[in-house]
Amino acid sequence: MNITMFSTQGFERTAFDSVNENLGHQINYCEARLGHHSVDLARGSDGVCVSVNDQVDAAVIATLAKSGCGVIVTRSIGFNQIDLDAADKAGIPVARVPHYSPHSVSEFTVGLILSLTRKIHRAFLRSREFNFNIDGLMGTQLSDKTIGVLGAGQIGGLVLKALSGFGCRLIYHDLQRQPELDDVATWCDVSTLTRESDILVLNLPLTPETRHTLNPTTVPQLKPGALIINTGRGGLIDTRALVDGLKSGHIGGAAIDVYEDEAGLFYTDRSADVLQDDTFCRLLTFPNVIVTSHMAFLTDHALEDIATTTLQAFTDYEQGRPLATRIERSPG
Repeated sequence: MNITMFSTQGFERTAFDSVNENLGHQINYCEARLGHHSVDLARGSDGVCVSVNDQVDAAVIATLAKSGCGVIVTRSIGFNQIDLDAADKAGIPVARVPHYSPHSVSEFTVGLILSLTRKIHRAFLRSREFNFNIDGLMGTQLSDKTIGVLGAGQIGGLVLKALSGFGCRLIYHDLQRQPELDDVATWCDVSTLTRESDILVLNLPLTPETRHTLNPTTVPQLKPGALIINTGRGGLIDTRALVDGLKSGHIGGAAIDVYEDEAGLFYTDRSADVLQDDTFCRLLTFPNVIVTSHMAFLTDHALEDIATTTLQAFTDYEQGRPLATRIERSPG
């Protein structure tokens, strides 16, 4: 079938071409993000493939429906960028990639924790400038820390299991206690988690209820000097509240792979531009902050999983089979 893929990165194209060799879809790769300005690029397509930073609202979906699009597949776990009600009214099924190599994200999360606590990022920059002085690079060890994970799904659970070898105290909060984690971590309520965690790891999906989990009200509830790690979704953190917490010293540092206003910023080269996002620019000035460009997933295993699941959804649609990864609307 004819597929238009928006927000395409070069590394994705290689993975999708490899998987597609045995499927024979015609894929039109577009670097543009899907939105009101670019939706006409999908004209004549049987389906569209989108990513987390595309804009798939009611107006875009209406245009897609008029142009003959029959299915939308997001090559991501999250799908808050898609108006599911509008898609349902238009008769367009929506599918996603419900999981892909959770080890990729969990390993990256542990890497961010180690980089931040041992100041590896600062040591690297010094060495690049032939400055081998280690004054100011004293770190802390994990064995005497309490690490709290908010969201113990596939990725959060693997983060806890990976950290269990460091000898630290591990606690977590999820909607339900996860019995398979009993040997490595202790379930607790959110207030206990935020109050006692030296390092707080966010691994929640982004929903209206979880948006700005870290905000001006919750930041003061954190343990003084706590480190914040976010490899979940950018919208989990109110960035201004994070900046204020860093300025006051109540937050001891942060490592984030996602940012609430990353669309149009991440995955692009903006090195010659004057960025207009003052809050993000302020965040980058802190020596105790690490920002990476939504790349925790980026491994060969994950890309193969994403391409395989995504293209299988298009194949199932083309052949009239039920979509195994279809996103079903919640009742009400």
